[in-house]
Amino acid sequence: MASRGRPRPGSLQVLAAVLLLAAASAAAAGSPGRPAPGPPLFLPLTRSYPNANRLAGSLRRGLGEGAHPNARMRLHDDLLTNGYYTTRLYIGTPPQEFALIVDSGSTVTYVPCASCEQCGNHQDPRFQPDLSSTYSPVKCNVDCTCDNDKNQCTYERQYAEMSSSSGVLGEDIVSFGRESELKPQRAVFGCENSETGDLFSQHADGIMGLGRGQLSIMDQLVDKGVISDSFSLCYGGMDVGGGAMVLGGMPSPSDMVFSRSDPVRSPYYNIELREIHVGGKALRVDPRVFDSKHGTVLDSGTTYAYLPEQAFVSFKDAVTSKVHSLKKIRGPDPNYKDICFAGAGRNVSQLHEVFPAVDMVFGNGQKLSLTPENYLFRHSKVDGAYCLGVFQNGKDPTTLLGGIIVRNTLVTYDRHNEKIGFWKTNCSELWERLHIGGASSPAPSSDTGSQADMSPAPAPSGLPEFDVGLITIDMSINVTYPNLKPHLHELSELIAKELEIDSRQL
Repeated sequence: MASRGRPRPGSLQVLAAVLLLAAASAAAAGSPGRPAPGPPLFLPLTRSYPNANRLAGSLRRGLGEGAHPNARMRLHDDLLTNGYYTTRLYIGTPPQEFALIVDSGSTVTYVPCASCEQCGNHQDPRFQPDLSSTYSPVKCNVDCTCDNDKNQCTYERQYAEMSSSSGVLGEDIVSFGRESELKPQRAVFGCENSETGDLFSQHADGIMGLGRGQLSIMDQLVDKGVISDSFSLCYGGMDVGGGAMVLGGMPSPSDMVFSRSDPVRSPYYNIELREIHVGGKALRVDPRVFDSKHGTVLDSGTTYAYLPEQAFVSFKDAVTSKVHSLKKIRGPDPNYKDICFAGAGRNVSQLHEVFPAVDMVFGNGQKLSLTPENYLFRHSKVDGAYCLGVFQNGKDPTTLLGGIIVRNTLVTYDRHNEKIGFWKTNCSELWERLHIGGASSPAPSSDTGSQADMSPAPAPSGLPEFDVGLITIDMSINVTYPNLKPHLHELSELIAKELEIDSRQL
């Protein structure tokens, strides 16, 4: 997890900076021997980046809401076997196929580059920019970190498990598969030059970043106006794997339960968790435990669930007290102190007869009911044994809910309305259960059919622009004064932050 950025400066700070530079400008204009001020510096203002101004973003995203197509995509792989779920993304012309981990906690999409000197052996060949007729590098500019030659923008991401990815940024046509209503679109992505840790050793090619951020595939598509500001994930159940993903809006079932998700509270997708019930009884835990640090974060790229120490001890004790008939055994990996139980049988559909029901109660009083497959994983060495997939989050007070919690659950990240919805279902039969025609059911992990023969259509030009308002500011600054010139960039940054616009517009 990355920490949040610095808060924007207050009005007094910007006003002081403007007055200071204005005074300096006036002094320079009146200095003997100095030329007269040149033409005024014009500052064209456009709408800000959507996450910087929630009101402006809501206005823009609300226009035509519900009229957009969406991208229906299959999910593959399995939580226990692989530790993640992947989807297929196609980049370039002709399209090059990649298996990417769907990760709501990451803000950039990246794949290994053909020139990478420190990348592992993954599922598919590396991306070859020279073979794509539509590829273009993102050229170095003031708003990015540049490579050593000052030619191309770069990116770098580090993760909690000590893995990392770094490389250059490029732009190309991205295609979403045969079942997608959304046409291929141009998008910025990372072309990896280095991987470490799990990213180096994993079978999947890279990451599909669905988080909140300028490089997120979601933010790019929403900013283009081609999808509504929402996406959904549905992970297949234990022993099944696979599932479905939808980029864009989709109908919400009438009995879907919601929790508020506050983008100001945390840069991650958070929910308002207030209580956890085990076997119908609430854990004796202060509700504020679930609101510490980043709060309760939903992260599709994390495998298991991690609770603060107090909540974990209470949860572990509550579950253990309900399974007297089972034998407590050691976990499959001697390097971990897993809490496992033998004697429950192999039939996943009957685990509820042995293990207790678990409920998560949200701040609005709505409740998400979990089945045993949402907090257990199968013991890999003892038949009919299961282990807790909920762990203590070290000394970190954040509550982190990974993919295990939402197996066989449709999760809708409604970013426009700042809420997250949950609906228990069989994710292998999602389209039929939602009465959505024109698409077959999401396939389990055994379906790895290639779609490499699909040629992308040209990217659409986007929807018409809508004028929300117009602000005009005239400012004249004499840059011939030597002590003033170095501060112009600082001034533009302060003005951009105060007006909540992108600094590139100044």
